[in-house]
Amino acid sequence: MNTNTVQFVTLVRREILRFVRRPYNTFLPPIITNTLYFAVFGVILGSRIGEIAGVSYLQFVLPGLVVLGAISDSFENASFTIFHGRWNDYIQAVLTSPMSNRSMVTAYVSASALRGIVTSLLIVGVGLVFTSVPVANPLYLVAFLVIITTLFGGLGVIGGLWASDFDYLTVMNQFILRPLVFFGAVFYSLDVLPPLWRNVSLLNPMVYMVNGVRYGMIGVTEIDPNTSLLVLTGVTVVVLAIDLLLFKRGYGLAE
Repeated sequence: MNTNTVQFVTLVRREILRFVRRPYNTFLPPIITNTLYFAVFGVILGSRIGEIAGVSYLQFVLPGLVVLGAISDSFENASFTIFHGRWNDYIQAVLTSPMSNRSMVTAYVSASALRGIVTSLLIVGVGLVFTSVPVANPLYLVAFLVIITTLFGGLGVIGGLWASDFDYLTVMNQFILRPLVFFGAVFYSLDVLPPLWRNVSLLNPMVYMVNGVRYGMIGVTEIDPNTSLLVLTGVTVVVLAIDLLLFKRGYGLAE
């Protein structure tokens, strides 16, 4: 391997070890949280609601919970590692290395996307305790998970560069991303909404992500998955291009 490849692999490895070595902080919280979601929404409420779109309510909400965990952790990983590196000045060791800006961005986003995918698999594992988990369209499922986690890994890089305090990271994750997911048709079908609110919901990008993963898992969707995948791919490319531009300009990196 050439020098740049070795440096890229080293940075990816460091970022992966950073969250793997602290499972109680990275993986245990989503396991506990989703166990509660499944117990309350899936078992208690699900027994009263019955089926939606021909599947049990628990199977219907599972893809949305997978999306919630995947985007939260991929965004949090990238935003925290960038901001923490800036806060403690150790990101300068990366910036002064011979690595290209493209390699740096790719390393941070790749590690963050991997964490999001691992979290989504853990959530599926929790779901298996409560119900069967079908995979109707595996290629679509993999494609949507990769695109979604990459997108929010890229957004996390922007958030980490923009934030001037740890509170900024909490606000972005807890008060912007999570509400958008909850109103992204995780716990309900778009068909139950009045026409006005259904059209308003279509402005929420999370709706397309949830429906895409739902199509991959249970074969049910209210939006064309090909269109959703194409749009999300385009947005991801734009976000990664912004990441690269910010690194080139040193935005948030050079005080």
